Amino acid sequence: MYVEMLIALVVVAAFAGFALARTVRIIPQSTAGVVERLGRYHRTLEPGLSLVVPFIDRIRNLVDLREQVVAFPPQPVSTADHLVVSVDTVVYYQVTDAKAATYEVSGVLSAVEQLTVVTLRNMIGGMSLDDALGSRERIGAELRGALSETAARWGIKVNRIELKSIDPPASIQESMERRMRADRDSQSSVAAAEAHKRAAILTAEGENQAAVLRARGEAEAVVLRAQAEAEAHSMRAKGQAEAIAMVFKAVHDGKPDRALLAYQYLQTLPEIAKGDSNTVWIVPSEIGRLLEGIGGLLGPEREEEPEPRRRPRTTRKPAADGTP
Repeated sequence: MYVEMLIALVVVAAFAGFALARTVRIIPQSTAGVVERLGRYHRTLEPGLSLVVPFIDRIRNLVDLREQVVAFPPQPVSTADHLVVSVDTVVYYQVTDAKAATYEVSGVLSAVEQLTVVTLRNMIGGMSLDDALGSRERIGAELRGALSETAARWGIKVNRIELKSIDPPASIQESMERRMRADRDSQSSVAAAEAHKRAAILTAEGENQAAVLRARGEAEAVVLRAQAEAEAHSMRAKGQAEAIAMVFKAVHDGKPDRALLAYQYLQTLPEIAKGDSNTVWIVPSEIGRLLEGIGGLLGPEREEEPEPRRRPRTTRKPAADGTP
């Protein structure tokens, strides 16, 4: 009897623990729990601690409310000019209604993928290859707008869609690469020509500026030399004038007589004779009388008859070879 009671207590305790475990449910953050009561939708559990009726309520699904990033495999899409391109897409979506995502569609991820592929084929099918290659952002924006209306019924919000790549056929890729290489070579040639032209222009401008600076420097040098020569001539003329003025003043203050002037003239004659071109001397007639006066001062005085006025005499300097 005691054993049977003990077994019954153990069974009751186990049942109570199991019922309590089924009653208390903890929902993680950024997750929603869909609760069904007797097979029908009852409520949506928020993150945190929640209580449900055991054996009557059950959690059908835990829905992740975070933004999902799904990269779909490349899809072959035909363009309007009958070229098959491979489109690689990435979809960013988020579940906003856990009930709709659970009951409105079977398999959220698969549904989003199929809806994206179908919409993408319809859009690119009406575009040429060049338009499709140059309109990635526009295609992504239009694709997002087309998906949002349908995905909203499933409790899904499409945040954005990006086209990672649009790969044309291999033959088209080779042709495009050749054209791009030709364009790059042409641009490189044009850039090299422009650089050479700019270098030539800069060189010419530099040479022109250098020539202008040289001419300006030479002109300034000529002006400075002329100014220096003018100042030198002025200083020499001023010095000569001062020297003449000093000599004149000294002569005037000394009150020289005719004998002194004759003596100075005789001292000046050797300086005059130093030049090779001075072969003829002109001696005034008064010099003779001045010399006689000097001789009278140095020797005994004697009176002589005054000689008649004579014409100036010329004395020829002997030539260098001794010829008179």
